[in-house]
Amino acid sequence: MRITNSLMLAGGLLAASTATAGDLLQWQNNSLTYLYGKDFAVNPQIQQTFTFEHADAWKYGDNFLFIDKIFYNGKKDGNVGPNTYYGEFTPRLSFGKIFDQKLEFGPVKDVLLAMTYEFGEGDNESYLIGPGFDLAIPGFDYFQLNFYQRHTEGSRAGDNVWQITPVWSYTIPVGKSDILIDGYMDWVVDNDETRRRGTYHSNLHFNPQIKYDLGKALNLGEKQLYVGFEYDYWKDKYGIKDSDAFDTDQNTASLLVKVHF
Repeated sequence: MRITNSLMLAGGLLAASTATAGDLLQWQNNSLTYLYGKDFAVNPQIQQTFTFEHADAWKYGDNFLFIDKIFYNGKKDGNVGPNTYYGEFTPRLSFGKIFDQKLEFGPVKDVLLAMTYEFGEGDNESYLIGPGFDLAIPGFDYFQLNFYQRHTEGSRAGDNVWQITPVWSYTIPVGKSDILIDGYMDWVVDNDETRRRGTYHSNLHFNPQIKYDLGKALNLGEKQLYVGFEYDYWKDKYGIKDSDAFDTDQNTASLLVKVHF
């Protein structure tokens, strides 16, 4: 596990530091999102979230980062209190870019080393690493398919299980503007059960955003101001198996306003 974590750290630092160099950076985008939703599971039911996101592509891969600041309305969370934070950093190294070769076959456009670092308040750090693929699927702006082996930090279960994560974006023209449907799905396919660390159940988190390009409709510039909602379905949330005694299946939606800069 130490070798895996060291490899991820080295790759992440390489991606992050090198991508800041102007001559290597191909593009970048940042955004701020406000979300308001009800009927969340496990945590307090009413939540407001402010999210910062960063995405970029550089000479040898791409990076994605998000940080959520979550506020619980009307009730404190038993573990973290009235608010908390959570984030993920996902650097990917492209073998096609590194070796200056086209690694294309069938729908595959590129093969990558995909990594993710999950962090937040409390015992929830995890390191993920595995193969990633960029796919050419008709109609989609982009489609990624990443396969990760999860490695947890700390005393909780969930170590050495596999996760499948597709990421996508799809644009639908509507009148003088567009509807953008983008998001991801995290599907942890294994269980992890030990006497010392407890049980981590396989789980599926489906989290798309459906957004109307309001800025384009108002002639304020396209791909800058969106309104819509985020759907959040999480079966066996946090790897906690749903039961009659404890409902851990989350099925809710949040209102959304998003600004890109």
